[in-house]
Amino acid sequence: MGLEQKVMADLKTAMLAKNEGALRGLRAIKAAIIIAKTSEGAGGELKEEDETKLLTRLIKQRKDSLEIYQQQNRADLAQKEQEEIVVIEKFLPKQLDAEELKAVLLKIMADTGASSPADIGKVMGVATKQLAGQADGKTISATVKELLSK
Repeated sequence: MGLEQKVMADLKTAMLAKNEGALRGLRAIKAAIIIAKTSEGAGGELKEEDETKLLTRLIKQRKDSLEIYQQQNRADLAQKEQEEIVVIEKFLPKQLDAEELKAVLLKIMADTGASSPADIGKVMGVATKQLAGQADGKTISATVKELLSK
């Protein structure tokens, strides 16, 4: 079952349960899918990696908004963003914890021959493709910098 079918099924369930937070998150995913499918060059279909990028982008937008709302002491709006993040994250692959991420990045560094901070670009190129949807880009970048600076 594709992402769009999963979202539609969950949307029906959320409507019946009258779960406003889930409805907002699912409707955002549905809207993003429709926009992506109808954009120029998409051909009306989304590949799995495109779906992952789309979901990652939606989460990043919400995390950015959440940070702003927290800085402005807007707990009501921050709560809504947090609810949507939880809903959207259900559709992404399992996120790697810090230790798993380090292990994968060490393997990538060994494969690419990276040994100094000057090699960050090599590692990041491979890591962002390999870990798409499994780890946040900022987290990957920070971990790579930490590992290469040792």
